[in-house]
Amino acid sequence: MMTGPTLTETSIPGLLHVELQVFDDGRGWFKESFQAEKLEKLGLPHLEVVQNNVSFNAEVGVTRGIHAEPWDKYISPAYGKVFTAIVDLREGPGFGRMETFELTPRQGIYVPRGCGNSFCTLEPNTVYNYLVNAHWSPDAKYTLVNLFDPQLNVPWPLPKDQLIYSEKDAGHPMLENVAPIRVDWDFA
Repeated sequence: MMTGPTLTETSIPGLLHVELQVFDDGRGWFKESFQAEKLEKLGLPHLEVVQNNVSFNAEVGVTRGIHAEPWDKYISPAYGKVFTAIVDLREGPGFGRMETFELTPRQGIYVPRGCGNSFCTLEPNTVYNYLVNAHWSPDAKYTLVNLFDPQLNVPWPLPKDQLIYSEKDAGHPMLENVAPIRVDWDFA
């Protein structure tokens, strides 16, 4: 039996995968989705949360991304299951490196600024919950990459014709046309 969350580093510096402890009983389940003190002891950077965002997705195949916002993000689904692809868009040798995960309420991921995030719902009525350390603004500068970039070749869990996505997301630039994001910190 797990006695608390566990944290695993990935091949993308700063991108962290978290296994959460979930308590099940006949009524349902309970989890601490984000408990700063416990997660920081495991190596999660301090995340001063200023905003909590929730995306409800009614159907299987709802696909969003690939967006790199100017803030750090901690993601843990509240309900359902998602496939997520994270792409390092930061300047340096890792530019274009991708990690994929299937996330349920039993997992979380910490996505550092400069990494593009995308997801595809695998169950109906999925609730995608994420905490961020900066307020959303219409003036925020996003770095965007096409969902179907052949260089990335994201292994979407459903055929393209079964994905539900916006034309805007499908029209983002290809990776080869994206300027790497300059960062002023080191995750090594």
